Amino acid sequence: MVRFKGEIYLLLAAIIWGSAFIFQKMGMDHIGPFSFSAFRYVIGALVLLPVIFIRDVVTERKGRQAEIVFFRNKNLLKGAFFCGLASFVAGSLQQVGLVYTTAGKAGFITSMDIVIVPLILIILKREVPALTWFGIAVAAFGLYLLCITDGFTIQIGDGLVMGCAVAYSFQIILIDHYSEKTDVLKLSFMQFMFAGIVSGVVAVFAETISFQSVIDCIVPILYVAVLEVSIAFTLQIAGQKYTSAAIATVIMSLESLFAAVCGALFLHETMSAREIMGCVLMFGAFIIAQIPEMRADGK
Repeated sequence: MVRFKGEIYLLLAAIIWGSAFIFQKMGMDHIGPFSFSAFRYVIGALVLLPVIFIRDVVTERKGRQAEIVFFRNKNLLKGAFFCGLASFVAGSLQQVGLVYTTAGKAGFITSMDIVIVPLILIILKREVPALTWFGIAVAAFGLYLLCITDGFTIQIGDGLVMGCAVAYSFQIILIDHYSEKTDVLKLSFMQFMFAGIVSGVVAVFAETISFQSVIDCIVPILYVAVLEVSIAFTLQIAGQKYTSAAIATVIMSLESLFAAVCGALFLHETMSAREIMGCVLMFGAFIIAQIPEMRADGK
């Protein structure tokens, strides 16, 4: 029953992440991608503050010392910088890419981080199971069907979102590294705030924004900031306490499926038979890539 609760939390997170793509795309009708990212990350970080405060109060009541001053922890500062930089790059590429591609395709391409991470681990000289390599090959063929045209060209939006998937892959590895050395929620708050501030600085020089355009975009901004950045992330943390990392990754990969469904229902996006086959292969690859971990968890 406890494990089922964790899986429900992760499923809700995947639904929120998948549906967030349509709100991100809607936001591009009113403000620029860097402005949207700035609001998204800063508001999302601020929403995390009461969660951190309540958690720390509970920690104090249990007789444990909570770390109140963030800036005394060097690992937290380093993690916030590197993870925040990865978040900024990934979020920016994704937002700009959504101007040129559909929410459904963006969801599947972004989920490629599940198979990109093992490739990065190879560079870092870590062992990757043979079955994971098979999953990577299937994903690569699926990506070819989804994004590469008959003339062997790639749309600019798809290329940007691929870059986003690579950046998110580095973020996953960085979070895995720094989460062992510091508080995960506080790391999230600081990395989101860093990414938001950098996005805001770029927006000031690269985009024009008006008060009215922000008001027109307030629903997409709040949905993505509060639900995707804050609530979904908290659900992920809670869910992973009750289930294995392998199962969690498979459930969270459903984000791509929900992105495609929401894009079709709310934005009336369509895919060709070739693109649908690419999505099917990529989704299968996400599952294949996690089989070695699932077997390890079962031992």
